[in-house]
Amino acid sequence: MEFNVKKLASDAGVFFSRAMQFTEEKLGQAEKTELDAHFENLLARADCTKNWTEKILRQTEVLLQPNPSARVEEFLYEKLDRKVPSRVTNGELLAQYMTEAANDFGPGTPYGKTLIKVGETQRRLGAAEREFIRSASINFLTPLRNFLEGDWRTISKERRILQNRRLDLDACKARLKKAKAAEAKAALWNDEVEKAEHELRLTQTEFDRQAEVTRLLLEGISSTHVNHLRCLHEFVESQTNYYAQCYQFMLDLQKQLGSSKGEIFSGTFVGNAESASPAAATSPPAAAATLPAVPTIPVVPTIVGVPNTVAEGVLNPNEVKPPASGTRRARVLYDYEAADSTELALLADEMITVYSLPGMDPDWLIGERGNQKGKVPVTYLELLS
Repeated sequence: MEFNVKKLASDAGVFFSRAMQFTEEKLGQAEKTELDAHFENLLARADCTKNWTEKILRQTEVLLQPNPSARVEEFLYEKLDRKVPSRVTNGELLAQYMTEAANDFGPGTPYGKTLIKVGETQRRLGAAEREFIRSASINFLTPLRNFLEGDWRTISKERRILQNRRLDLDACKARLKKAKAAEAKAALWNDEVEKAEHELRLTQTEFDRQAEVTRLLLEGISSTHVNHLRCLHEFVESQTNYYAQCYQFMLDLQKQLGSSKGEIFSGTFVGNAESASPAAATSPPAAAATLPAVPTIPVVPTIVGVPNTVAEGVLNPNEVKPPASGTRRARVLYDYEAADSTELALLADEMITVYSLPGMDPDWLIGERGNQKGKVPVTYLELLS
């Protein structure tokens, strides 16, 4: 019990001495031992690394999981050392809704078929997003967290110890200076001077030892940068693979929808015509006499030089004539494989002439390359002025 009391009293005395020294330094009433320029540069570099690592970590977390509530939930699971439950991605949830809608509307209908195709692509996009998040978390976020929660905490602890050692050293220097000033006035202070010199030697040794430990840790920041650089490359590779997958999935979907678009809309018009014809044939004569005649099938206006089949979505390239004005040059952005004889196959970076015809789908243009002619998707082109 007596030992504990003495230790508490000693600790309180040390704390008071450090507090006094720190306060006097801030007020400019005490001298402060300055670290060398190299050491100060190491400290500044370490602080800079810590600050930017925190910002990059937090923003990457936002990128991977934009939902703040979900991030808080994952943080709590991590702190409780429990496995984070699997969460459905937005793409997978959208795919589920589209599939269920297709079943209700009829999977054999044009809309139902398209919903199923788009839903399957959304499911693949969601799965790719899940894999990207998993890879980025393991290869990028985890090393950054390990630095902040491991190496940086150790560095911070040793820096606090070094700060205390410096305060002790400067307090001993101040006591020695006072003892020497008093010694000049009275010989009774000889013992105090010797005691102060002994304490100064001890605190100087402890300060030098702690400074060396802290310096070695700070110099290890260079190795941290090398490790984070490797992790950054892995993150970029994962992100590149993810976006490449997304692009390929959407390209495949666009080809599927583009090849079936003319068939779908053509089938829709035919179905409308077939369903409307019996009603027109059975209409009572009185109704025909009192109401204006309304055609049951939309009439496509005849355009000079343009067959009606173009407006209906069925294109015969040999029958199409370019308009007198309105043609443009276009650069092909990506390779495109023609789905049928009405389309024109494209090669990336080639130049073609394009123009639109009245009644055409706005997502398509007529493309010409020499004697070859056919429909081309607008999204594959860069239109030039």
